Amino acid sequence: MLMLVVSMDGTNDSVITEFVLLGLSASLEMKILLFLFFFSFYVGIVLGNLFIVFTVVCDPHLHSPMYFLLANLSLIDLGLSSTTAPRMITDIFSEHKAISFPGCMIQMFFVHVMGGTEMVLLVASSMAYDRYTAICKPLHYLTIMSRKTCICFVVTAWVIGMIHAVSQFVCIVNLPFCGPNKIDSFYCDFPWVAVLACTDSNWVEHVVTANSGLISMGTFFLLIMSYIFILVTVRHHSSAGLSKAFSKLSAHITVVFLFFTPCFFVYVWEFPTLSLDKFLAILDFVVTPLLNPAIYTFRNKDMKVAMKRLSRKIMSSKETP
Repeated sequence: MLMLVVSMDGTNDSVITEFVLLGLSASLEMKILLFLFFFSFYVGIVLGNLFIVFTVVCDPHLHSPMYFLLANLSLIDLGLSSTTAPRMITDIFSEHKAISFPGCMIQMFFVHVMGGTEMVLLVASSMAYDRYTAICKPLHYLTIMSRKTCICFVVTAWVIGMIHAVSQFVCIVNLPFCGPNKIDSFYCDFPWVAVLACTDSNWVEHVVTANSGLISMGTFFLLIMSYIFILVTVRHHSSAGLSKAFSKLSAHITVVFLFFTPCFFVYVWEFPTLSLDKFLAILDFVVTPLLNPAIYTFRNKDMKVAMKRLSRKIMSSKETP
């Protein structure tokens, strides 16, 4: 939709009031399949991550640095998925997939706040620094990973996520948009919106690429380096423990690659294929937020015991008249 605005010199300028999202597929059969896939995954994301947070808060045995960080990671996973998944589900059968200009700006902002925060928190969480400290410096674990340290990690992650999003948002929000207004995706993002500006936006695209590329690749390499340090340390202590540690970390590494691969193609690769970007983005918003609780939490022995304990309490409370 275009809105005519009369400028000070009397000329008419057209301003975009909404963007049209082209979505994923025009086939009815594919739409039904995508709806079932996205809906079931999103329900799993909501229930799984909320259950983790509820269990960690309610069970005093889980009031430790690792589970504090995992609970925060679950909240961010839920937030990241909720920025796009609900609208993506409702738009599947919609003929006119339009999002208002303010709605598009807000979605882009929160996608990068949540995404940037999660990247930083992944480095601090059980995937990296926490596990490195527990395995490599077990005697000093409680001293290093104190409650104050964990809170500082979470606050720092949110601050970096906000800075990451704001630094790109201020570049985009003041650009003039006068058409076209079609985005070949199921959500708004800085690179795709910037190219629609009716002015030279190459500098904005470079800022977005540098900003998002830096935080994506920086945190990715920090994660990989932490895994290498963990495996090397374990190997020095016990060759038998190496296979066990590698077996456990292999699942973590898989999720890391699933999470960062879309970021690489969207923000770092110079000639991204939009059709590929759309399907890779699904990994970040639908798949990894469900895999994170499954791999980092539900496979954990203490969490399994805590969930059983919590389930028994719930059942006993229902049976009590």
